[in-house]
Formats: sequence, structure tokens, C-alpha cells
Amino acid sequence: MAAPLASPIHSVVAAATIDLAVLFLTSYFLANLVCSSSGTKQFFAGVSTVVVAIVIIHAVRIPPVDRSVVDKVLPPNKVLIVGHRGGGYDAPENTIAAIRESKKNGADGVEIDLEFTKDGVPILLHDATVDRTTDGQGPIKSFTFQEVRKLNASHGHRLSEKFPNEQVPTLEEATEECLNLGLKIFYDVKGNARQAAKALTELFKKHPSLYENAAVCSFYPDVIYMVRMTDPSIVTALTHRPGDLTYDITGKPRDLEWWQRHTAPLADMFIHWAHHSWLWYVCGNSAFVIWKNEMSQQVKAFWAHRGIQLISWTVNSATEKKLYEDFLKTNYITDCLSGDCHESKN
Repeated sequence: MAAPLASPIHSVVAAATIDLAVLFLTSYFLANLVCSSSGTKQFFAGVSTVVVAIVIIHAVRIPPVDRSVVDKVLPPNKVLIVGHRGGGYDAPENTIAAIRESKKNGADGVEIDLEFTKDGVPILLHDATVDRTTDGQGPIKSFTFQEVRKLNASHGHRLSEKFPNEQVPTLEEATEECLNLGLKIFYDVKGNARQAAKALTELFKKHPSLYENAAVCSFYPDVIYMVRMTDPSIVTALTHRPGDLTYDITGKPRDLEWWQRHTAPLADMFIHWAHHSWLWYVCGNSAFVIWKNEMSQQVKAFWAHRGIQLISWTVNSATEKKLYEDFLKTNYITDCLSGDCHESKN
């Protein structure tokens, strides 16, 4: 007979205890290195470090959104199918056309990327430049909104003839389209923490239905923390891919300076530990956006014990989709809603 699984609270307490024990031992041995006196001082140095860490974490922590609200954004008994970058395989990414195609092809929601123009207008764009997705060239920060409006967001897309001359939409336009179509929205924020927090919290206040139909996601903890500090009622999710600083999405080493090649793996290890140890708790997150290669029933159970729902990306093949819908029963983000595609975008 299999041993019963640990209860959620016991699992979380055990993990926290291990983290605090490691912190104590680290502090103890560091104190030994710099202090040659009796072990009593080292012991109290370790205890003091643990106590200070606990006090700081609880002092800065933002309580999570009420579970009844989270369950409306992420229904617990339903696998949400979400269009990546609006559904960027079936139509030009991050456009109104993509959002409409996602709805037409059965999506429950869309993930869209937030950026800002030179004059501070929030728009949809994934990259830091307009080169890949439009007929323009240069950093988005060098374009005013009026200049961005003249760009063709269909440029270079495989279905550009079907969707010619799409414009780069504003955050407001995309949001209103999603709400009109009954789609859930997952705003992916690449940076600009203060600017993004201001734009998003104003958007949520203007459209109160977003509180039960949208979430803010980001790789950057400062973005999530700033959003929740500004408006604690917004559902948020941290995004994480192990080794992201060292390797790109294809698994190839990033082109780094010599010193970065040595420090990036250590930074990746710390970030991975922080995500699974205390970042989710401090930010008061309700969900975690996880890279598909990291997904398993054990990982799902780990986060379920912490009251965290999972959304996996980017799930593109028919086999993967069936796995998520029938076995893992976990929300997923996909480039293609109309069929099977094997392109995997970051």
C-alpha cells in the first residue's frame, strides 16, 4: 500500500523549515570564517539571521487575492486554452486579428504583451524592437504612438495576405476587444515596473470586470510586486524558465561576456530557488507560469500545496495538448488554436 501524501500545510511547513535551516547553517559557517571566538556567537549569529529573514518576509509580504476571485480568473475544474501573443501562429501576433482568430478557434483567453512607445502610450508588442513583427526598424522606445500606428503589424507573418495591414493595437483597444469577446486576458509584462503598474491598475479600475477575468504575468518579480502594491486585488503570476539567463529558449548558450558566463549559472540557481521558496509568498501570487519542459504531476502537486495554479507555455503539438487536457489537466498557452504547430516561441 502506498504511503499517504503529506497534507498541503505540512508540505509547505517542511519546505520552509529546510530553507530556514540552510539559512541558519550558512550564517553559522560564515560567522565562523570571520570570527575566531567561541561557537556561541556564531550560533546566535545564525539564529539572528533566521529571525531577521522571517520578520522581513512577513513585513513586506502582500496577501494573495481571495480564492473566490482567483477561481473566476482561473476556474479550478477547467483547463484554460490560451492564445500565445494573442494567437500568433493563426494571425499576426499581438493584433486585434489574432485575438479574434483565437476566439473563433475556441480559445478561453489570450496572453498579450505590454510595451510602451516613446511618448508613453501602452501598446501590444513582444520585442524591444519593431523589426521582427512590423515593416519598421528600431527600438520601440524610439517611436511615438503616431509613428507606431503607421507600421504594418502583418509584415513577415505567414498569413499576411489573409490579414493585410494590421495595426499595432493599444492596450485599451486589445482589452476592450477581449472583454467584448468574452476572453480571459493574461497581460505579459517585460519590464518598466512603475510604468506598467500605473497603466494596468488604471486599466483595471476603468474596466472592473478585469478583476475576475484577467491576470498580470511577468518574469520580473519587481513588476509583479509593484502591481500588487498598487492594487492588491489584481491576480498575478510569476513566469519562470530554469536557466533563462544562461540559455535561450532553444537550449543554446547565450552570447555573454566572459564574466557573465561564469555568474549566469549561479544567478539562475538562485532565481530558481527563490521562485520555489519565497518569491511567490512575498508577492502574494495566485498562479505560476511554467515552462512546459518542467511540467509534471509532482510539480503540479508542489504548487497546489501552496495554493498556486499553473499555466504552462508554449504547448503547440497535438500530443502535448492532449497530455495537458486529459492527463495533467493544467492550463496551457499555445501559439496555434486551429491545429498543430511545432514552432516554440519564448
